[in-house]
Amino acid sequence: MKSAFIIVDLQNDFCPGGSLAVVGGDQVVEPINRYLDHCRESHIPVFYTRDWHPADHCSFKIQGGLWPSHCVADSPGADFHKELKIVHPAEIISKADKKDEDVYSGFEGTELDDKLKSLKVEHLVIAGLATDYCVKETVLDALKNGFRVTILKEGIRAVNVNPEDGENGLKEMIFKGAEISELKTLL
Repeated sequence: MKSAFIIVDLQNDFCPGGSLAVVGGDQVVEPINRYLDHCRESHIPVFYTRDWHPADHCSFKIQGGLWPSHCVADSPGADFHKELKIVHPAEIISKADKKDEDVYSGFEGTELDDKLKSLKVEHLVIAGLATDYCVKETVLDALKNGFRVTILKEGIRAVNVNPEDGENGLKEMIFKGAEISELKTLL
């Protein structure tokens, strides 16, 4: 079964010091980099998703949305975390790049599904930020699109607007068919 690795939104604005920082968001970098090394050695395709918002995106509080301005295209906040390894070849999937569309899933409005299917990928390992939003929606869409999904346990952190959001998101993903696995099991 051919696998691919999807790293969801490991961008500066979601890490400590960013405008929408996830507590411990930078702690996912090391286990993700370790799995990236495995991917490079095993010729596993890698995809990086990123929020790539216009400055007046509908999700921003200044536009009546829920979130502070974050991951504005071509800004330092939209850059990937400086310690995240970018392997080549890899695909960068930009999402939520239209002013009036609030998108959380790496599949919604992108070519991710087509690219994975053109590579005959059947199984996805998914990690990144944040468990209760973009990771969850990407995992749920992957399952809907027929992929088997494994979540890298050490590679996710939640926003937790409400204290149980991350745990509830994880339960929902598992209930819908995703598996969760520790890095040592995947290597």
